Amino acid sequence: MSPSKLPIYQIDAFAAKRFAGNPAAVVPLDVWPADDVMQRIAAENNLAETAFFVREGDGYRIRWFTPTVEVDLCGHATLASAYVLWDLLGSTEQELLFQSKGGPLPVIRKDDLLVLDFPARPARPVTDDNEIEQLATALGQRPVELLKANNYMAVYNSGDELRRLQPDFAHLKKLDAFGIIATAPGDQQNDYLCRYFAPGAGVDEDPATGSAQCTLIPYWSRRLGRRSMKASQISDRVGSFTVEEAGDRVMIGGRCHLFLEGSIHV
Repeated sequence: MSPSKLPIYQIDAFAAKRFAGNPAAVVPLDVWPADDVMQRIAAENNLAETAFFVREGDGYRIRWFTPTVEVDLCGHATLASAYVLWDLLGSTEQELLFQSKGGPLPVIRKDDLLVLDFPARPARPVTDDNEIEQLATALGQRPVELLKANNYMAVYNSGDELRRLQPDFAHLKKLDAFGIIATAPGDQQNDYLCRYFAPGAGVDEDPATGSAQCTLIPYWSRRLGRRSMKASQISDRVGSFTVEEAGDRVMIGGRCHLFLEGSIHV
């Protein structure tokens, strides 16, 4: 049997410029391949996420895979998929609607800014001292607050503390959460800063994490007393976000840059 050929794009998402933000692979499909094929493609790409989508009714069905697992929500690869549809495949729709395991995910365009409409995932305080100590040991520094939704969220006093974190990824992998958000108040350009770790999903440190904003936005909106904010993920690549609290939804804006386009054979 001859191999099938599929289009593939690699997009830098939540990026102020090329070679920044978070690289995502995007594979548009006419029909779904087997799950194990998509997982192998994602492992071969070896990026934080590979997104696959298929036209479905008036929108698209989207799925995301890390190199090791399928996930139920991903921001940067959804942003990258919208960019592919609008800028590379010629979609003229004013709003794109992706259906996913995480529910319906609209994306709108404001000039060169793409905006995700995602569910809010507010976190609740963790009060168990043992749980706090486990997290502090894994991150290398005790947070001033620890909260939890689907991710842990460790809050620190400053960006300097955030930058100094040297996580023990083997220890983090054992914690009962999909990933760990670390965050602190912002600087002159940003309202808040963050980092994100998900070794259990095959991603030690993610460079720009849209889904983490689902928990960060409700927290910082309440703490700062404002709905619209700017944020930076202070990884080596730097992720840039324009965000807004919208009740049980959050609006997560960012820019994308094309890095690669080609074909894969499966």
